Amino acid sequence: MPPRPGDALRHAHWWQRPWVRYGALIALLALSGLVILALVREQTGTEGFLVGLGLAVLPVPLLIAAFRWLDRVEPGPWRNLLFSFAWGACAAALIAIVANSFATRWIATATADPSSADTLGATVIAPVVEETAKAAAVLLVFLFRRRDFTGILDGVVIAGVTATGFAFTENILYLGTAFGTDQVTGGSGIASVTAATFFVRIVMSPFAHPLFTVLTGIGFGISALSTQRQRVRRVLLPPAGLLLAMGMHALWNGSSTLGDYGFFAVYLAFMVPTFGVLTWLVVWTRQRELRTVRAELPAYALAGWLTPAEPFALGSMRARRVARQYARRHGGKAVARAVAQYEAYATSLAFLRHRGRLGRAGTDFVERERELLLELWHRREAARPALDHAARATAPPIPVAVPPWPMHGVHGAYGGYGVQGMHGMHGTLGVHGVQAPHGYGHPPQAHPYPAYQPGPYRS
Repeated sequence: MPPRPGDALRHAHWWQRPWVRYGALIALLALSGLVILALVREQTGTEGFLVGLGLAVLPVPLLIAAFRWLDRVEPGPWRNLLFSFAWGACAAALIAIVANSFATRWIATATADPSSADTLGATVIAPVVEETAKAAAVLLVFLFRRRDFTGILDGVVIAGVTATGFAFTENILYLGTAFGTDQVTGGSGIASVTAATFFVRIVMSPFAHPLFTVLTGIGFGISALSTQRQRVRRVLLPPAGLLLAMGMHALWNGSSTLGDYGFFAVYLAFMVPTFGVLTWLVVWTRQRELRTVRAELPAYALAGWLTPAEPFALGSMRARRVARQYARRHGGKAVARAVAQYEAYATSLAFLRHRGRLGRAGTDFVERERELLLELWHRREAARPALDHAARATAPPIPVAVPPWPMHGVHGAYGGYGVQGMHGMHGTLGVHGVQAPHGYGHPPQAHPYPAYQPGPYRS
């Protein structure tokens, strides 16, 4: 008798069960959070901790919203973002504070020069320790959530959210310590140490830690885009990105040793241009992903899985937003959520087909394609009217020349696409001779995958 699909899971060892692994990870992060909370509170005092917490939380929603905006083309699951932020705020911060303190004390003891030990610790030890600790979160998502990690934007988002969590905990420590110093010296107002620390860390450079770690994320993202034959690029780019992150971090930390204006010189000459270049890169990558959606999905429209208007609507962020708004207005939150899920699954399907065409598809290509197509099919009732409306509302007008002779039996273009009678597409032969689905019945069963070819998709 052949084994059933669930037999392997039932007979797995207890430590191999998913809930055990999730529970262990949550327990590890919670324990790290409690320890780092106690250490920060010990250094800042209760009042300093509360002040630091209130000030440090201010940039967090803006940074998370920015990274989430970048991830709107193919939104990753929230659990990955929660894990990344928790790892940065708890585990990575704990590793950094313990390792940095130990290394600085060891250098001070070995050299008998505490001042140089602090400088060496900040410019050499801290960048290596902190960037490695943050990169561990990117590596874990890359290894264990590979399906969600498919390109540069995924690396940028995971790395940026991890660094945002790390900076949040670090800012509590710095701002709480500054507040304690003001309590001792009597400083207050704009001239206080707290105000100066807030200006430098929260106002001028809230993106500093995310900027460093994003370099690591880009390395992992390019590695995710590499094929099996590009082994050198797959292996070397993640550590190369990590080394760049360490170098940029070291330059930033060492700017205070370059004189009175060293900080501003590094900020203007390196940090701002790097931030601008990386911002351009991720926005360009986002637009490239939208072009991929528009280029890959028409094959599924020809096979009848999508309507002719959907590739355009799904390849436009404005059209997607209009579709969700339309669904919420006419069907409520549940329908709008179904439309958002439909958009995400369709985007994943486009990226899967694109990877397959380039020879980067895994051995589970057909299984994954079937899974995504069925997810779309289950949500078609809610999504198709909304996306059809969005396509009509956002399509650019197409000038049509009126012929001088009368035209009989000509219907208007469908949704501005210049295709007549597209509603009659159902029931025609799709690509590769696949019978398209009729109306809203059951999905086709025999090889319904327009991307399924034995050649370029064989890994």
